[in-house]
Amino acid sequence: MSIIFLSIFIAVVAIQILFLVIIFSRFLIAKITNSSAAKLGPSVSVIVCSLNELENLKELIPQLLGQNYHDFEIIVVDDRSTDYTNDFLKEIAESYQNIFKMVTIKATPDHISSKKYALSLGIKIATKDYVLLTDADCRPTTEDWIKGMASQITSGKKIVLGYSPYFKEKGFLNAFIRFETFFTAWQYFSFSLFNKPYMGVGRNLLYSKNMFVENLGFRNHQRVTGGDDDLFVNENAKKGNTAICIDPDTYMYSFPKNSISDWYKQKTRHLSVGKHYKKNDKIWLGFYSVTHTLSWLLLPFIFLLPFKLHLLAGIGFTLRFILFWTFGAIANKKLSNAVNWFSIPMFDILMGLYYLILGSQSIFTKKIINWK
Repeated sequence: MSIIFLSIFIAVVAIQILFLVIIFSRFLIAKITNSSAAKLGPSVSVIVCSLNELENLKELIPQLLGQNYHDFEIIVVDDRSTDYTNDFLKEIAESYQNIFKMVTIKATPDHISSKKYALSLGIKIATKDYVLLTDADCRPTTEDWIKGMASQITSGKKIVLGYSPYFKEKGFLNAFIRFETFFTAWQYFSFSLFNKPYMGVGRNLLYSKNMFVENLGFRNHQRVTGGDDDLFVNENAKKGNTAICIDPDTYMYSFPKNSISDWYKQKTRHLSVGKHYKKNDKIWLGFYSVTHTLSWLLLPFIFLLPFKLHLLAGIGFTLRFILFWTFGAIANKKLSNAVNWFSIPMFDILMGLYYLILGSQSIFTKKIINWK
């Protein structure tokens, strides 16, 4: 029995080490392009969908209008707002007729998620070659956000994955949200560099309008809540057509949830989308999340093994622990220190619980059509 348990534990730890060395390490040597010095890219339509986000739009739109880029437009889709958003957008549209457009939605068809319907209408009227997505509660770090993201469009590239961290606030929940967001980005950036892009985040995502039209937009998952970003990328991202942008000048910061219940609902909804990923992606991600959880869940039981076996298992786990902490600290620094480097081991443990609890819960989440 001891040998069987040891074999399982070593296999779990070995898989974790292989993921870290072969995939996650790729991000550590990725180059950061200076957006302010980047070459001009293609024309861009910035699209924001809004549902009762008047106060956020009052802050965001001036920052978007002030972007330093040669050819762009801004499209805001007002999705059934009741907070005077429409009146505010009409004033902006009159003042900035050359670069600002608005779409007003009075009702959403039953056959499609409301967020995807709103995005589809925004993309439909876009006149530029690429669409750059963000949300009303997001804030660009600089006026070079568009320029930096668009500069990654080189030969053959159709999709650019950006980074959207959360603002730092007081409290442990905020710290964990920031870590989970950083870790998720580290993961999807690394897989993209491994030529297996599988997701992006709609708070900071650029892709070709032609690609959207030619692949019939969200047709294959139009009723699924969420997935307007990661499911679309999962379906269309391929080896060679996806780039990443990790220049701090292109970060799009967002405001996190302030209560555990609100955050739990949000993450359950987000994670439930994963069941619609391509089969190979679900296998890869499943192997990682399960072995991450098991590496910590099985750890206490190694002390029940005979000393020599206990020592062997301990050495294997220690190597995995050091690699995660070291690589995580480097990746964390590369993404502008989302958390304190010394807290990474604690969050390493918590991610195991996160996968166990929320990952399992998300599998049984029922479909919901509303995005808010």
